[in-house]
Amino acid sequence: MTKHFAPGEPRESDISLAQLRGDCARMAPHWVVPAADAPPPVSPSLIHGVVVPAASARLVDSMSEYGDWSVSGK
Repeated sequence: MTKHFAPGEPRESDISLAQLRGDCARMAPHWVVPAADAPPPVSPSLIHGVVVPAASARLVDSMSEYGDWSVSGK
């Protein structure tokens, strides 16, 4: 299927990233999403049946605490 362009109409490949970002910024206010209520927390006693492979558990166990390097540069 071929798309025909009118004379002077930019082709998709002729649109710059800056133009695309500008178009998206102008459209963003039209895509307002209503705030959703946060689901209530689940009691730990209701969480069951989760299986974690041993290799994944070892990987997570060997990781440092979250965030200890991200801001402070440690």
